[in-house]
Amino acid sequence: MDYDAIVVGGGHAGIEAALALSRIGFKTLMITQSLDAIGRLSCNPAVGGLSKGNLVREVDALGGEMAHLIDHSMIQFRILNRRRGPAVQAPRAQADKFTYSRLAKETLEAEHNLSLFMDTVVDFILDKDGKRFVGVVTERRHTITSKVIVLTTGTFMEGRIFIGEYDAPNGRLDEPAAIGLGTNLRKKGFPVGRLKTGTPARVRKSSLDFDKMEVQDGEEIMMPFSFDYDRVDRPKMPCYITWTNEKTHKIITDNIHRSPLYGGKIVGKGPRYCPSIEDKVVRFPDRERHQIFVEPEGVGTEEMYLNGISSSLPEDVQWDYIHSIVGLEHAQIMRPAYAVEYDFIDPQALYPSLESKLVENLFIAGQTNGTSGYEEAACQGLMAGINAAQKLKGEKPLILGRNEAYTGVLIDDLVTMGTKEPYRMFTSRAEYRLNLRHDSCDQRLTEKGFNVGLQKQASLDRLQYKLERMDAVKDLLRQRKIAEKNALQALKMPEYTIADLVKEIPELEAFEEPIRYQVELDVKYEGYISRQDRQITRFEKLENMHLDPNYDYDNMEGLSSEGREKLKKVQPMSIGQASRINGVRNSDIALLIVHLDKGGRGEH
Repeated sequence: MDYDAIVVGGGHAGIEAALALSRIGFKTLMITQSLDAIGRLSCNPAVGGLSKGNLVREVDALGGEMAHLIDHSMIQFRILNRRRGPAVQAPRAQADKFTYSRLAKETLEAEHNLSLFMDTVVDFILDKDGKRFVGVVTERRHTITSKVIVLTTGTFMEGRIFIGEYDAPNGRLDEPAAIGLGTNLRKKGFPVGRLKTGTPARVRKSSLDFDKMEVQDGEEIMMPFSFDYDRVDRPKMPCYITWTNEKTHKIITDNIHRSPLYGGKIVGKGPRYCPSIEDKVVRFPDRERHQIFVEPEGVGTEEMYLNGISSSLPEDVQWDYIHSIVGLEHAQIMRPAYAVEYDFIDPQALYPSLESKLVENLFIAGQTNGTSGYEEAACQGLMAGINAAQKLKGEKPLILGRNEAYTGVLIDDLVTMGTKEPYRMFTSRAEYRLNLRHDSCDQRLTEKGFNVGLQKQASLDRLQYKLERMDAVKDLLRQRKIAEKNALQALKMPEYTIADLVKEIPELEAFEEPIRYQVELDVKYEGYISRQDRQITRFEKLENMHLDPNYDYDNMEGLSSEGREKLKKVQPMSIGQASRINGVRNSDIALLIVHLDKGGRGEH
C-alpha cells in the first residue's frame, strides 16, 4: 500500500479527517483539487452559532482543529441567546477568512505523517469481490493505494453553478467541479442524489453607506472556542444590519421566471432553513422586509458578505435588487451570488461509524453526506478520521450517543433517517440539550479523545484542574450564608446570580469567570438535569440492546411491511436506533425486543 489512509478533499471535513489520521500515527495522503482552496470559508465568513458553536467545541474537546483555527482568525465574537437559557446559548465568531484558510493549510503542512497532493479523484479501486476499498484513480491517471479512505467532496462532486441563464461545471465560482466520481459511484451501486446550496453577492466596502445601517458590534471580550486557551486577543471589526423592502421584492417577483430555481434547471433541493432571497419572497409574500447582515470577509480586503440574500438570479437582476436596499444604493458588486448543485450520497448507506455499508474501509463525511455548514462538516470529518484510524488499529469505532454530543445527534439523524435536503444542526434536534451545553464539552468528550489517541495528557490534567476548581467554588458556597441559607442553596433561587454572590463573598473573585459561570449553570439547572438524566437512563437501555446489522429481517414473522423494508435499508445497530427509523412501528420494536429476549442475535 502507498499509504495507510487517503482523504479526498481539503474542506473542513477533509482537514479534520486528515489531521486525525496523521496525528494518531498513520501515513496519510490528502488529495485535493486546489491547495490554495484548503479550509476556504466559501460561504459566510463566520464559525459557530446556535448548536454549531457547540459542534466546534465538541471537535476541540475530542482533539480536532477547527476551534484553534477560528480562535486565531476571529475578528468579532458574540454569545448568541445570552438572555435565554444555557441550553440554547452558543458562541459565534466572524472570521478573517483568508487568515483562516492560510492557517488551515499551514497546519496540514506541519503534520509529518501527512502528505498533500493536488489532483482530482475520479474513481475508486475495489478488490476482486467489489466489496473492499483498495485505492483511487485520479484525473491525471495516477493510481494510489491505501488501506482506508475518507471521502469529503463538499459541493464539487459533479457540481454545477447557476447564475440566471448562465451555468457551468463548477463546485464554486470559477473552480472546476470534480467530474466523473459521482458517475462512477452510481455505477458501483451507491445511492447518489442531487442537492443545492447557494451564496450571496460580495460588495465593495467603500461603496456602502454605513450611516444608513444599524451597527452590530461584537462583545468586548473575545472568548476562545478552544479549551486550550484562556483568552483571544485579535483586532475587532463591526458588522451592520439593513433590510430588503417592497421595491426589492417587486424586482425579484418581476424577474422570478429568470431564476433557474423556478425555471426547472435546478433539480436538487436546497436548504429549508437558509433559503435564497427569491425563495423568501415567493414563500413569504406577506413579509414586508427581510434582514440582511453586512459582514466583513476579513481585515485585508474590501469585500463584504451580504448574509441573508443568497440568490441564483441573473447578474443584472442582482444589481437592481441590491441597489434598492438602504445603504447599498451605490454598492459595487465584486462577486455575484450563485447557486450550486452537486452530488451527495444518501447517508442511510452508512453505519454510525460513517463507514459505507456497500464498500468496506470507505468512510464518508461532510456535504457528501447531505449536510450544510462548516461545523457539521468538521465534526463528521473528525469522527470519520477517528473511526478510519480505529479500523486500521483493529479496534471498535467511536460512536457518540445522542445524550453525549450534538455530533452524536447529527450522525444518528443522518444514518438513521437520511435527508432529502441539506441537513443543518439545530438545538431543537437534541432531546438532551441541557446536558450538551457548549461549556461542558470538555467534561463529556476529552477522555474519549484521549482514548483514541488524539488528546494529550495535558488536556486531561487541565480538565481535572477545572473540575477541582468548580468543586472548590461549590464548597465555598456551601460554607457561606446568604438570606439565612447556604449560598449554594441561594444560588438555586432565580433572584440570585453568581455575580450577586461575588459581591457578598469576595473570595469568589479568586476563581476564573468561566469557572464561576459553569458552577452557576450546574447549580441553577440541577433539578432539570437530574430529570434529564433519568430520561437518558431509559434511552441508554434501548441503545444497549444491540442488533446484528446484517440480520435477515425477511425471516422475522410479524413485522409490518414498511418496517421490514426500512430495517433492511438502515440495518440498525440497536433497538434505540431502530425506534428512530421513520416507518418502523411500536409493534415492530416490541417484536424486536421479544426476539432479543428469546436469544436472537444481539446482546443486552
